[in-house]
Amino acid sequence: MVRLLGDYERHLVSERDLAPHTVRAYLGDVSSLLDHCGRLGVDEVADLDLRALRSWLAKMQTTGRSRTTIARRATAARVFTAWLHRTGRIPTDPGAALGSPKKHKTLPPVLRADEAEALIRSAADLADDGTPVGLRDVAMLELLYATGIRVGELVGLDIDDIDDGRRVVRVLGKGRKERSVPYGTPAGRALDRWLDSGRPALRVEGSGPAIFLGVRGRRIDQRAVRDLVHRRIADVPGAPDIGPHGLRHTAATHLLEGGADLRSVQELLGHASLATTQLYTHVTTDRLRKAYQQAHPRA
Repeated sequence: MVRLLGDYERHLVSERDLAPHTVRAYLGDVSSLLDHCGRLGVDEVADLDLRALRSWLAKMQTTGRSRTTIARRATAARVFTAWLHRTGRIPTDPGAALGSPKKHKTLPPVLRADEAEALIRSAADLADDGTPVGLRDVAMLELLYATGIRVGELVGLDIDDIDDGRRVVRVLGKGRKERSVPYGTPAGRALDRWLDSGRPALRVEGSGPAIFLGVRGRRIDQRAVRDLVHRRIADVPGAPDIGPHGLRHTAATHLLEGGADLRSVQELLGHASLATTQLYTHVTTDRLRKAYQQAHPRA
């Protein structure tokens, strides 16, 4: 089984060109599946069948796993069995008949426009002393809110990805798909201050081309950005406790509320499916409904 997992990992990395965290997730799911099959007495991968797959998902349901988690693992199982069948390791593909539970479409918490402004202002007030870290934090928050990019995309940005003249940032998203996302004047000013005064103070020999650096001069990691967002959100009275992905939701919602069409927002966010972007229309509709109920005399 160790050799099998090694071959599968090479397939995910070399042939499918998946991101490292996606590869780790798939391998973890497959290891869990194979371990469960072993306890069922299915010791050979050629004996893997639909009943074993369903038993694995059913066990997760009885242990309280969410529908989203089960759906993700069902996808991992289908990808794995398709690879097994395609490479001749199993005679048929049992995963082709494996269903997934429907995900609950929960409305993501988002900031109001005034709360988003207060978030940036809070970081800017702390950066008034001109420290490199303060300038960096303002630039990261401005860019996250202005573009709606993912936190992984933010920390992966290099200096050449910024087109300051056109106010556009080049982003490498999921599936190694590249897209260009515009940003506004406030984010541009914050980036200029960081690149002119903040980044040179933190840069070390091994900094490379990374735009955003940690206190030791290396490329900043996602955890540091998440911690920053949560700290600054705590400074905004009444605001929901969101992370960088919440700022992504907020940017999308505010774009739609401002009149942007759904296809444009899909392209800006890098969604493969329009159905993913449509979730934000539910958020804006929910806000309209609340405003109607509060304001209309016959609501």
